[in-house]
Amino acid sequence: MTSKPFLVLGLMSGTSADGIDVALARISGAPPHLNAKLLGHTSFQFPPALRKEILRVAEQHPISAGELSQLNFRLGHIYANAILAACKKFKIAPRRIDLIGNHGQTIFHQGQPADYFGRPTASTLQIGDGSVIAARTGIITVSDFRPADMALGGQGAPLVPFADYALYRHPKLGRISLNIGGIANVTVIPAGAPPDQVLAFDTGPGNMVIDALVQHFTHGRQRFDKDARLAQGGRSIPALLNELIKDPYLKLAPPKSTGREYYGRTYVEKILVLGRRYRAKPNDLIRAATIFTALSVVHALNCFVLRKHKIHQLIVSGGGARNPLILAQLSAALGRVWSPVGAQHAAPGPATRASSRNIEIVCSSQFGISSDAKEAFAFALLAYQTLHQRPANLPSATGACRPAILGKISYAPPR
Repeated sequence: MTSKPFLVLGLMSGTSADGIDVALARISGAPPHLNAKLLGHTSFQFPPALRKEILRVAEQHPISAGELSQLNFRLGHIYANAILAACKKFKIAPRRIDLIGNHGQTIFHQGQPADYFGRPTASTLQIGDGSVIAARTGIITVSDFRPADMALGGQGAPLVPFADYALYRHPKLGRISLNIGGIANVTVIPAGAPPDQVLAFDTGPGNMVIDALVQHFTHGRQRFDKDARLAQGGRSIPALLNELIKDPYLKLAPPKSTGREYYGRTYVEKILVLGRRYRAKPNDLIRAATIFTALSVVHALNCFVLRKHKIHQLIVSGGGARNPLILAQLSAALGRVWSPVGAQHAAPGPATRASSRNIEIVCSSQFGISSDAKEAFAFALLAYQTLHQRPANLPSATGACRPAILGKISYAPPR
């Protein structure tokens, strides 16, 4: 290892399987003096038929061992194609990239142990073979990050808090990083907190349920509710929202994690049944799911965070950061009007007394990380830690008994 900065590509494809985010980062140093800067970000969609198969498998429909093996390798090639295309877009030769960190595509995640052949067992599976990526790109690749944490009794999630802590810790400001992807998750960083005081967990659904309803009602013509246009065209049905907020997952204390296994097809079918019971039109149901996403975040903060910690800022990233209805609900419940998404390095705006919480809601772009790039950027940081043989999980967030060096390293063929 040398002291020179590393150029690292981080890749993330989330539970919604809506595409691959690629972030280019320049990283140097070591914690607590880790220096990282986002240099570029781009994204690519999965081929529609492949995305359909990913979602089918993630919904736990039957697949043979041979088909799963093929899907694992095919995704490796898809990720490699995305990396080479990203290098072309960033106008940087692949040989100049020092490292790749690829989260892979989650198709199963069981964070809490469940009985399996007479023993409580937790497991996770992210696919997209790292050796294929390393061979195709000629770049050392770190992948399969979650199992090392789970082997130490953790839930293997969330892992992004390591990056949140590096990016957002502040000696005087208590901050929460909220990522609204397919699943919504928070990282709580009290003012001046050491790493072992960071709390992080999945709050519940992010965009996953909303997207599924949009695709259902539009027969696949739309994949998401752009600018919450459909939701804002619906009416609020308080009794329906009351049913949704009874969701048992919301009552579980952290550490906790969830995914498509819980908030997938079966969950959406339950919502459709509720919609018929309350005579909800399609836009009514999309509105309810959107508000439920925001309320589940607020519920989590009220129950598990704000009673113990003084929080000054809520930093929002992920696709949900572009949903004005979610942001309006968060603002109404937590305190300050949000700063507009897309504002680059803007100074925090003045507080407005919207509630007694008085928490400023800002977009991650104000910290130099676009809302769509944050998770991919995080896995660039995790890969950098792995290559330097340093741990990158936060046991206070995952529940692991001690720190772990995450991931598996696939070396490129000799040049």
